[in-house]
Formats: sequence, C-alpha cells, structure tokens
Amino acid sequence: MTTPIINARNQFKGTISAINRGQVVSEVEVTTLSGLVTSVITTRSIDELQLTIGSEVLAFVKATEVAVAKLA
Repeated sequence: MTTPIINARNQFKGTISAINRGQVVSEVEVTTLSGLVTSVITTRSIDELQLTIGSEVLAFVKATEVAVAKLA
C-alpha cells in the first residue's frame, strides 16, 4: 500500500494501544510521541486492515477548522 502525499503536520506515527469494537463503528486509540490520538472508523475497516493492538500505524488528521485560544 502506498501512502498518499499528505502535509507532514497532519500525520502521526504510532502504535494502536486500544480498540473498542462496535457493530458498525469502532474506536481506535493510537499512542504517538505527541500523545494519544483517537479515531472512529468502521469495524469493517479494522478487519480489512487487520488492525490489532500493537499494530504500527500512521494517524492522519484532517480538519476543516481548528480553533486556537491563548491561555492567560
């Protein structure tokens, strides 16, 4: 599988630390050097990608808007 070119600021290499399976969608927790990233993906995708706890993955973050507020 080839990874498409994506802005480096939007991807985090990590390891799956937890999978909370649902019937249709599941929650996947990825531990990265920057912290924990949680993703909700289809359970079918988990099975097709053969994702398990300990799998090394890239977490891609796509957002149309990110708000930032300065703390006092």
